[in-house]
Amino acid sequence: MTAILVTGADLAPQALDLLEGYEVIYAGKTPTEDDLVALCRAHDPVAIIVRYGKVGPAVMDAAPALKVISKHGSGTDTIDKAAAQARGIEVVAAVGANAAAVAEQALALLLACAKSVVALDARMHAGHWDKATHKSLELGGRTIGLIGLGAIGLRFARMADALGMRVLGFDPYAKNLPAYVQAVDLATIWAESDAISLHCPLTDDNRGLLDKQTLARCKRGVIVINTARGGLIEEAALLAAVRSGQVAMAGLDSFAVEPMAPGHPFQGEKNIVLSPHIGGVTSDAYVNMGVGAAKNLLQVLARQTTSV
Repeated sequence: MTAILVTGADLAPQALDLLEGYEVIYAGKTPTEDDLVALCRAHDPVAIIVRYGKVGPAVMDAAPALKVISKHGSGTDTIDKAAAQARGIEVVAAVGANAAAVAEQALALLLACAKSVVALDARMHAGHWDKATHKSLELGGRTIGLIGLGAIGLRFARMADALGMRVLGFDPYAKNLPAYVQAVDLATIWAESDAISLHCPLTDDNRGLLDKQTLARCKRGVIVINTARGGLIEEAALLAAVRSGQVAMAGLDSFAVEPMAPGHPFQGEKNIVLSPHIGGVTSDAYVNMGVGAAKNLLQVLARQTTSV
């Protein structure tokens, strides 16, 4: 049977139904490059569904029959797209399949930061009652700056608008924006936002977008939310900004190195709320991303077969 490699331990049953007739090979929960190379040499897949790990030239060269790499989700930064293009391998993504899940996680982190949810929960469990001394932040009437206005960013923008927030957005590729999103440049995002939320892919051009310089240009006491890619933020600069009060709170779901190693400087910081890159991990998104990845690769294979 023709093989399809999944860089993960499982795939939604609905996706497997679509791939009936193919041999589906699983690489496990945390596949290394060596693992993927070995599996490609053993099975020579025509397609790879990317869940975890990175797919670079060595993996591609180990699979001469490889025609398509399909991302189980929307972010393709873990795939060497230049190497794929040079080898005639198409790269596709299940864009929008996890938009609702990630947007909801961004909202959860924003609310957790504004309302001190984590800190107050810990205080309550320790027997304290801080009603007389604590004041949280009201989001209505404040400004949120969104960087990236794709499916996730626009979904989150709708939520922020529903809260009564003024929504600024930066995305050079976005068109036909809804009336409640005001398109602005990055300088305006930094200067006017009470909260900033990242929803863009990671590229060579925007790596370290939030660094010492840009954070210094933000309003003092800004809230930073990141459910996109950890590489968008220089972590040392963010930590320093949190400790100085330039950033009041940060809610982070993605990190420069994942999984986060024990002893990471963010751990134990009371003004940083952490979650383990699970924004897109819901039962619904799991199905949507699997089905999207399967449909995308089947479309590519069908098109290539027809053109031969």
